[in-house]
Amino acid sequence: MAGHNKWSKVKRLKAVTDSRKGKVFSRLSREITMAAKAGGGDPEGNARLRTFVLKAREANMPAENVDRAIKKGTGELPGVVFEEITYEGYGPGGVAFVVNVTTDNKTRAAKEVRAAFNKFGGNLAQPGAVSFQFLHASQFLIAKEKITEDRLMEVALEAGAEDVITSEQGYEVRCNVHAFDKISLALEQAGTKPDSAEIAYIPKTTVPVNAETATILEQLHDTLEENDDVQAVFSNEDVE
Repeated sequence: MAGHNKWSKVKRLKAVTDSRKGKVFSRLSREITMAAKAGGGDPEGNARLRTFVLKAREANMPAENVDRAIKKGTGELPGVVFEEITYEGYGPGGVAFVVNVTTDNKTRAAKEVRAAFNKFGGNLAQPGAVSFQFLHASQFLIAKEKITEDRLMEVALEAGAEDVITSEQGYEVRCNVHAFDKISLALEQAGTKPDSAEIAYIPKTTVPVNAETATILEQLHDTLEENDDVQAVFSNEDVE
């Protein structure tokens, strides 16, 4: 497990999706609700909403669940009021963590996230104490067989991407947080479906850890990701 390795995270999340369908549906519902609240309930005019609707279809989430989540976001259906919160902390080995939460109960969320860190020898930090170690940006990961490098460069840069990084695993497109919708639409129009599309916290530097610490970090990741309020977990460990 390598927290900083983007492609390892994609594979890991796919495994999580397969084994925890209920939690995946709950998280997608919240993402869809928040996207509809922010940009309207029409996926054709709201690229972020469209991205989550497509993820919901891939996860075989029932269409009525998707429709209900959208209507909660637009106010057509009553529902709980969700808030988006970002927690920062340190895990064992001095590894930095950023945890994105969408919750209807801030007190409960803070208590459970803090308990997870404490259980594995970490601790929560004050806002800003950790996030400066990460680049907050839109991130798209695309397998090499889906598009050529030249074509991706053309599509992404024309749509406003700041960087296209090529590695053995595939391509990574980065752009400003506010350009997520534009890049998402450009890739869709080019017939290229990303393996991962999210607004991420990308480590600027990594922290080397040994195998023993890596095992504990993986348990911390699992505990956080099992929490229904937690939408995403980012960290900067480097495990060879």
